[in-house]
Amino acid sequence: MSRLKTLLSWSTGKDSAWALQLLRDDPAIDVVGLFSTVNQAFERVAMHGVRVELLRRQAASAGLPLYLIEIPHPCSNAEYTQAMDAFIAQARGEGVERFAFGDLFLQDIRRYREQSLQGSGIEPLFPLWGLPTAELAAAMIAGGLQARITCVDPRRVPAAWCGRRFDAALLAELPAGVDPCGEYGEFHSFAFAGPMFREPIALRVGITLERDGFVFTDLLPEGPAR
Repeated sequence: MSRLKTLLSWSTGKDSAWALQLLRDDPAIDVVGLFSTVNQAFERVAMHGVRVELLRRQAASAGLPLYLIEIPHPCSNAEYTQAMDAFIAQARGEGVERFAFGDLFLQDIRRYREQSLQGSGIEPLFPLWGLPTAELAAAMIAGGLQARITCVDPRRVPAAWCGRRFDAALLAELPAGVDPCGEYGEFHSFAFAGPMFREPIALRVGITLERDGFVFTDLLPEGPAR
């Protein structure tokens, strides 16, 4: 049986990492690479605030090629769409048949993904879609995924969560109404170890600061890249 040539949208966070693990368990899917949107001005992954160097180390540890989609800062909707359309065309030209996303349940985001790919020859996949997020978060942790919180919305969760591990202790402290996977944007993460990686990504926790109403913790790569 021919396996579907698939690229995975990679935010650097736990959901992307777990989606990779599930896709690799699917005999119909061949994950051939990761793609990420990167802010040109700051050389960081959009929203998560993760350094590109750490992103590259993740891809290397996952054993997959990495495609960077560079966007300006600030970036208009038109500029973002232009960059994505160019990448979709490139991927299709390379024989890619599916784009996979780590989205969980937000219908408007899923609809946007589907509309963006409509008519391109590439179909969207959502391997985590509809999974109960409390069970999903617990399964990630039990399955060996390790991550640190890189960004929080201080209106929803404590600013002190930034830099913390995503673990059972953190889940036990969830404020009322906060999704266990942070799907409403309450927090974002960086996955640094787990079964989807050949080896952990060595890092240390840097400074924490507030910017544009969100709190970010800088994660710094440790040791030489492998």
